[in-house]
Amino acid sequence: MISLAGRDILHAWGKFVFTGFGLGLLIGVTLIMAGVYRGMVDDGKALLDNSGADLWVVQRDTLGPYAEPSSLNDDTYRTILAMPGVAQAANVTYLTMQVRKGEADVRTMVVGIAPGALGATPGWPPYLVAGRQITRGHYEAVVDIAAGFKLGDRIAIRRNLYLVVGLTRRMVSSSGDPMVFIPLKDAQEAQFLKDNDAIWQSRRRTEANPAFNRTGVPGLLESVLASQSTNSFVNAVLVRLKPGHAPDDVADSIRRWKRLTVYTRAQMEGILVGKLIATSAKQISMFLVILAVVSAAIVAFIIYTLTMDKIREIAVLKLIGTRNRTIAAMIMQQALALGVIGFVVGKITATFAAPLFPKYVLLIPTDSIAGFFAVLLICVLASLVAIRMALKVDPAEAIGG
Repeated sequence: MISLAGRDILHAWGKFVFTGFGLGLLIGVTLIMAGVYRGMVDDGKALLDNSGADLWVVQRDTLGPYAEPSSLNDDTYRTILAMPGVAQAANVTYLTMQVRKGEADVRTMVVGIAPGALGATPGWPPYLVAGRQITRGHYEAVVDIAAGFKLGDRIAIRRNLYLVVGLTRRMVSSSGDPMVFIPLKDAQEAQFLKDNDAIWQSRRRTEANPAFNRTGVPGLLESVLASQSTNSFVNAVLVRLKPGHAPDDVADSIRRWKRLTVYTRAQMEGILVGKLIATSAKQISMFLVILAVVSAAIVAFIIYTLTMDKIREIAVLKLIGTRNRTIAAMIMQQALALGVIGFVVGKITATFAAPLFPKYVLLIPTDSIAGFFAVLLICVLASLVAIRMALKVDPAEAIGG
């Protein structure tokens, strides 16, 4: 029957091959969609790994710094550094924004890193593929190569230009935006400091405030205006622990004594995957279900068509005593062959198309193996309609026609 199924495929090879190619494109899209989800999860984990932190200290009752806005005084790290079990603590800011690249804009996550040295200060990019780390307190930047910048380029962030002195790889936000690392003071200014017009307008409102004019307190105006033109806030404090100290114990201690929210690595990963990526995961799951249904419909239609084209041959087989099991096996073999062709085409398509996507697509062998067996299952189920119709064929049709 394998030979019979093969001969029947060769008889209608054009229809069979083109159907397999179309099915393969659908399977390729399915594998890429699964790879997009895997890439989003990997981006989130890479973000946590590259921060070099064991704990994230953020504003009380927030999910920050990646999921929600968070604001802390920039001297908070000193008190945290004195807590038992804390080896290193460093301020950090995160700001997702558009930066100028020539005449175009590039969406990036601008990261403000505290002064220090690689390995001694959390938040620094752990490795470079070209150039050097930031050595000056202002106007230098290390950029992920996905942003498209080169060494020596100038990046416009707010009102200032930054010289690209280093390039790194796979330093991205949870949404896949490439990171731009700049000195902390510059990042604080970019995120929190008001522009000149806003400061001027705020000063006019303060001076025109009747309640302010009635106080007549000397120096009050100067203090108010000074607070509007300076910045002393960060988004989070990254903490590294001393060996032998449990993250949960140190986190509980900081929560109790500093009245701040603290997340461990496991908790932060749960926020990134369970909250930030959850909606996208549901959308991808819906697309996967739709693609599976469409693939099953295509397989069922083509196998049904091929079976209808050989109704007389099936009647002849029944007339000479061929068992129903043998006929069903022939149809199922054709469906499985169509699935194998489609999967091969789909896997090749996904492998070559994945690097062309703007988001990171992670194709893992486990998904490919699961996808292969899912395709075979879909083909088996889709062939049942044609098998059911073939088994109802009357052997007398071989004589009557």
